[in-house]
Amino acid sequence: MTRIAMLSGALCVAGFVALGVLTQEQPTAADAALRDAVGTRWEGALGTAALLAGAVLGPVLPVLLGVGLIVATVVLRRRGDPRAWVTLRILILLGACRLISLAGKPLFARERPREYGDWAYPSGHVSSVASAGFAAVVLCLWLAPRLVARVRRVAVAATVLACAARVAFGVHWFTDVLGAVLVVAGVGLLVAPALRLLPPRGAERVASSS
Repeated sequence: MTRIAMLSGALCVAGFVALGVLTQEQPTAADAALRDAVGTRWEGALGTAALLAGAVLGPVLPVLLGVGLIVATVVLRRRGDPRAWVTLRILILLGACRLISLAGKPLFARERPREYGDWAYPSGHVSSVASAGFAAVVLCLWLAPRLVARVRRVAVAATVLACAARVAFGVHWFTDVLGAVLVVAGVGLLVAPALRLLPPRGAERVASSS
């Protein structure tokens, strides 16, 4: 399972880089079609809904999860609970998944569909949601296995909604949000095994031994 995860992660990262290079100078046909479909609708109700969605489904999520993991790690460590090591590693995983998108923006320096500050590729909002979702699923794998399927569904739905919101708001190309998903999945699948978070062998015993 570890080899499969790391191979999948490497392929996702390679796809992210290739997509960024190919679209750096010119958007794809799908990018252009979606931009034209949105047009100036982002100035009306569609844009308002997308803006509100982005306020919730964005950078705030990994920040809140990160703070929660820090608090959990400190509390569990003081209690001598072995789960502190799990929450600490997942905090590192979360940080790696989120920070990689920040490094990607100046690397590709892609212009946005409309003037909106900063670079476009990959989407920071989508990277934030995908990072939080990935970390939450791994956290459940270790500490709450029964919730994995439910949390995975929520994470996927939130990521898709974030993708749609950023494109609908007219500030990202379709390939920007796709690239964000690819790089988060890729980094997550590479870093999680390196941190011995995948596969979660004995996770239930760790959770129940506290």
